[in-house]
Amino acid sequence: MAINADNYKFPLAINDVEQQETALELEEPNNKDDFDYSKRAQWLRAAVLGANDGLVSTASLMMGVGAVKQDIKAMILTGFAGMVAGACSMAIGEFVSVYSQLDIELAQMKRDQQREASNNERKQENGEEEEKESLPNPLQAAAASALAFSVGAMVPLLSASFIRNYKVRLGAVVGAVSLALLVFGWLGAVLGKAPAVRSSARVLVGGLMAMAITFGLTKLIGSSAL
Repeated sequence: MAINADNYKFPLAINDVEQQETALELEEPNNKDDFDYSKRAQWLRAAVLGANDGLVSTASLMMGVGAVKQDIKAMILTGFAGMVAGACSMAIGEFVSVYSQLDIELAQMKRDQQREASNNERKQENGEEEEKESLPNPLQAAAASALAFSVGAMVPLLSASFIRNYKVRLGAVVGAVSLALLVFGWLGAVLGKAPAVRSSARVLVGGLMAMAITFGLTKLIGSSAL
């Protein structure tokens, strides 16, 4: 009986190993599907902010000029100047801001490395590589902001460029910008795995409020001055 018991020990052990390997193989695809969407936060924030700013600020400038002057050339030139100035401002501001953040994080990394000097060298190297990957990229953020701002600003410019009628032109700008705000809000929510409806509604309401305030105040001031 002892011999028979020993003979059955090996198949049981082999079966246990096979079950563990099968469980690991089933877990591997799930791990591959996991993605940290917070890694997109850096460039996604800059791109969404730039696109929304390009849409709202350029459209608001055009609506403000259109409130006191119905000339299409003045409206288009104002929008174009706002697009160029805004894209440069967004790029420079984002570069300076993110570079300051990079300096702070690098200084913090040095302080952490000095405190952990007694740890294993291999653990330090792995930690440094992971920290470097998570560091912000100033050039990436600046390029994303400038490009997104320009793309957003082109929407009101193109929507008003070929319409001579004053009221129809204003309506086309508001309609095109509203649709673009919904699209950009939805796109940012999808890329960041956030609630799409809430994000789109928030972006749309904010953009419409900015255009309405700019149009109303400019119209009031222009009427008083005239």
